[in-house]
Amino acid sequence: VCEGSKVFAPQCGCYTTMQPFSSVTFHFRTQLCDDDRTVIDDSKVVGTPMEIVIGNMFKLDIWETLLSSMRIGEVAEFWCDTMHTGIYPIVSKSMRRIAEGKDPVDWHIHTCGMANMFAYHSLGYDDLDELMKEPKPLYFVLELLKVRKPSEYNRESWALSDEERLKAVPVLHGQGNKLYKQGHYQEATQKYKEAIICIKNVQTKEKAWEVPWMKLEKMANTLTLNYCQCLLRMEEFYEVIEHTSDIVNQHPGVVKAFYLRGKAHMEVWNEAEARQDFSKVLDLDPGMKKAIKRELAVLNMRMEEKKQEDRDKESPLITIRTVPTITTTGHSAV
Repeated sequence: VCEGSKVFAPQCGCYTTMQPFSSVTFHFRTQLCDDDRTVIDDSKVVGTPMEIVIGNMFKLDIWETLLSSMRIGEVAEFWCDTMHTGIYPIVSKSMRRIAEGKDPVDWHIHTCGMANMFAYHSLGYDDLDELMKEPKPLYFVLELLKVRKPSEYNRESWALSDEERLKAVPVLHGQGNKLYKQGHYQEATQKYKEAIICIKNVQTKEKAWEVPWMKLEKMANTLTLNYCQCLLRMEEFYEVIEHTSDIVNQHPGVVKAFYLRGKAHMEVWNEAEARQDFSKVLDLDPGMKKAIKRELAVLNMRMEEKKQEDRDKESPLITIRTVPTITTTGHSAV
């Protein structure tokens, strides 16, 4: 259950009808119900307000209900029990990663993320892990800034209907491939990310690991690997390792993921990891023998260069000093 207590309601504020697909912009602050009212998240501290689309599978759906009861410009505080706050840690993780500048390939705020939870057992933030293990009632302080009807804004991919999203995926995929071939890697990553967001938003409505879900998962993995190819060209090697590891941890038979991760490991001098990934590629697809032989030759060359570079750094500087000659005259010092 949620209980609300109004904090501030300006006279100029007015109620507005929030029809499906209305865009709602607001600030929020989330606090524990302890003596210190510990702040978990605060959009004003981050500096960017939150935006959701009504009726668009936002996982913390209680916020839609609360915002619908408010006026434009109003600030209101609500207490919500664990029935409504259990999913909050997952939503918070997505919001934090976006605020940190980490990509929405780590999935958009309108996605569930539960599959990743089962795989890793951690959200990557200690306070959120604690909340996930032991859900607690929370205070939400909301400030409603703006409401726009669907006709009043250009909807981004996450604001589309499921049918519109699935139609957009092959178009975005094709645009990304074209940009990649033209060498416009940064622009290509944006197309691939947008397509992935479309897929993941639809996928949240399917039951994990069943056929429809797996079909969408395969599409998302293909796009993620294309995204990683762009990152390799952009020399973002550690991000490639992160995304490809996500894939192989859940789908250990994806050859391209091991191949790209091996190439990324090679670029950051992780010789053992690179060899292990290239070996796995051959186990899964012996037809890659020629390509792997070529990569191993490059790896050997790069590691030899690295060893020589390290030897050069470790070699002591040899300096020749002239030692003055001391002539003994046989006289004792006075």
